[in-house]
Amino acid sequence: MTDVTDADFAAEVIGAGLPVLVEFTADWCPPCRQMGPVLKALAAEEAGRLKVVQLNVDHNPLTTNAYKVLSMPTFMVFRDGEPVKSMVGARPKRRLLEELADVV
Repeated sequence: MTDVTDADFAAEVIGAGLPVLVEFTADWCPPCRQMGPVLKALAAEEAGRLKVVQLNVDHNPLTTNAYKVLSMPTFMVFRDGEPVKSMVGARPKRRLLEELADVV
């Protein structure tokens, strides 16, 4: 799982050849920390079909504000440079996979 920043968001997410799941996260957010192992497992299982990245909202306000992210964790799926799905709140891996089925 990769960390992205305001500086490389366009290259890593907008320009990606695969669908990208972005977790907007923060160090102070307990549900975000809970999602860490879930996202690592998801990244490993879906390698080649889905790219999984994290963006720290406190360190990257430009991207956070551009996509109007207000709650953590927020998950956004980008395909062909466009956000196609948005989900708010921690969830178990099984539910996350179900919610991603139509965009992966």
